[in-house]
Amino acid sequence: ATSDIPIVGTSVTDYVTAGVVESNEAPGKNVTGVSDLASVEKQIDVLMQFCDKENTKVAVVYCSAEPNSTYQADLAKKYLEEQKIPYAIYTAADSNEIQAVVTKAVADCNAMYIPTDNTFANNMEIVKNIAVPARVPTVTGAEAMCEVGALATLSISYYDLGYTTGEMAAKVLTGEADISTMPVEYTNVTKKYNKTICDDLGLTVPDGYEEIEG
Repeated sequence: ATSDIPIVGTSVTDYVTAGVVESNEAPGKNVTGVSDLASVEKQIDVLMQFCDKENTKVAVVYCSAEPNSTYQADLAKKYLEEQKIPYAIYTAADSNEIQAVVTKAVADCNAMYIPTDNTFANNMEIVKNIAVPARVPTVTGAEAMCEVGALATLSISYYDLGYTTGEMAAKVLTGEADISTMPVEYTNVTKKYNKTICDDLGLTVPDGYEEIEG
């Protein structure tokens, strides 16, 4: 849309996948910002803390129409293969397919990972109503998704994301930083869990997790 007005984004999962920077370390263009991507590898580690690694098959479930979801799913697949954890991929083209896709996923697998995904975020009640009766623990990429319908997540503070974005924008406006060389920034994460779903699944929460306050 513009090649000269500086653009500082917030909560973009991966700026390279979005096609707006040359690399996250050195944007090379008039765009930079803050990512809402928590380590996918660590999200899988969170899921496996609630599972028996020797007898777990993970369903990686996401909307195929969202490039950032595909990016996260590819990272999950790579890590699961490295860890020699069996997995299967299930994609929904839109919200109309979620019920059928999740039903198939929990029938084939006994754990589920859903990355930060707008389509699934808007339909986590459906996910919960299928996964909990099937006793399938689910980890999601965002706290809001977990609060509605999943067991646990690595939570990102969107307040902190916005604050950091504002700081970056200020540096650009004052001339303190050149946006084309300003790396994309990330924020800290917190291990959180949904107590209701944890109780429904009869699971014990490992040390170091905070309860999501709904």
